[in-house]
Parts: sequence; structure tokens; C-alpha cells
Amino acid sequence: MRALVSGGSSGIGASTCVRIAEAALARGVHPMIAVGGHGANGNQEQVVRTIQSMGGTAIALAGDLADPDVPGQLVEAAVAEFGGLDALVANAGIANPGAICDVSLEDWDNMFSVNLRGAWLLAKASYPHLQQSRGSACFTSSMSGQLPHAGSGAYSPSKAALTMLAQTLALEWAPDGIRVNVVSPGMTHTRMTEKMYADPQIKKAREDIIPLARIGDPTDIANVIEFLVSPLSGYVTGQDICVDGGFSKSILSHIPGRPSSIS
Repeated sequence: MRALVSGGSSGIGASTCVRIAEAALARGVHPMIAVGGHGANGNQEQVVRTIQSMGGTAIALAGDLADPDVPGQLVEAAVAEFGGLDALVANAGIANPGAICDVSLEDWDNMFSVNLRGAWLLAKASYPHLQQSRGSACFTSSMSGQLPHAGSGAYSPSKAALTMLAQTLALEWAPDGIRVNVVSPGMTHTRMTEKMYADPQIKKAREDIIPLARIGDPTDIANVIEFLVSPLSGYVTGQDICVDGGFSKSILSHIPGRPSSIS
């Protein structure tokens, strides 16, 4: 299993790198994982060491996806090291909350450059290699890309566009045997959200409105991503799976009062 995971140095991306390696080894396949990150750092190196200690191969690749030259360079480096590519996980993303009309042009463009254009360019560069291996791709979107999220700035629009990009690729690439799917995390405890969940009142209030009564962990998301890039999902493409503990389907249960039944 030769995989490139953008945003692989922490949170969901780091868990995904390790989970793909674990699953490949369990199937008797040697994992080769390219751990992408914005810049070289200790977290990224730790992910690489973890995979190597398991018996897999891993390399660290760094670059800012806002730079249009970087996505192709990351794919080229991974392919040069591994001799091909079986899976792309376009996971890297940024967030900058704010009211839509308060977002600056610079912030809007930067959000779309990383969250959407970076993923698109990774896909374009990966396509011939995934075509050769009849591989798969998974894009990390968000619950906020499925539902409008006031105050999220350009984040919700960029993630909604990312989902549509992935589902369009799923149709265009299907004749080549390439599967493309989306994972949309709900409320998840990551480095990006750590400060928020450090507040016990906010954490408890959020847990109270999630049917499974807990905040998601990066491993919860990684498990779904690994499934979608593995042979186990060989007949699954064009899907957007929301991993949110049931929250997005619970809207009607928040209406005061209970539905009455007619006997």
C-alpha cells in the first residue's frame, strides 16, 4: 500500500497514516506512507518513526499547499520513493472563523487555495499513478461542508466545494477503476480544536447534543478513511460519509416537546 497523506503530521492525518499502515500489515501488505506536512516538525517525524517501528516504510514530505507548485512536488517525491501510488488522502485544511462579510479577500483566497485548490492539484498530479494502480482517493471535508455553518467564514463554502470536487472526480475516474470518496468529520478533538475542548463547559455542552454522547477522536475518522482507501470498499465511490456520532441526523430531536402519537 503506497499512500500519500497530506496534513499527516498531526490529528486526523497522523492517525490516518498509522491506521493505513496497521491495516496494510494486517493484510500482509507492506505499507509505504508519505507523511505530508506544512513544514518539517517533530510531530511529522514521530509519525514516520511510528510507522517504521511497525515494520513499514515512511517518509516525511513538507510544503505549503497554498503554493500551486507544491502539490505536484509532493506527489512526484512520493512516487519517486515508492515507485507508484495506490492511495491519495487529501486531508490538509485550514480554518479561520468569522462572518462572511468580514472575511478579507486574502483570507478567502488562502482558505480556498489550501482547502480546495491544493486538493485539486494533488488529485491532478496523482491521477496517472492511481490510474496505473487502479487505486483510490479520499478527501477530508467536514460536517460544515454538508450544512451551512454561520460564523465559519470561508471554511464551509470551501469544504462544500471540496466535496463536490471529489464526487465529480469519482464519476470521471470510475472508468479507470479509481474510487474517490469523502469523509466529513463532525465535532472532533484535534490540535486545531484543542483550545475549545479545554473548556469543560463547552465540551460537556457539545457532548450533550451528540447522540453517541462524546466528542470524536482522530482515530474515529482515520478508521473510516482507511476503509475507504482499502480493498474492503471496492464497490464504494462518490460517497460522503459524515463521522459525527449521529449529530447531523439529530436536528428534529432538538425541537422542544415530543411528537404525539394517535392511537
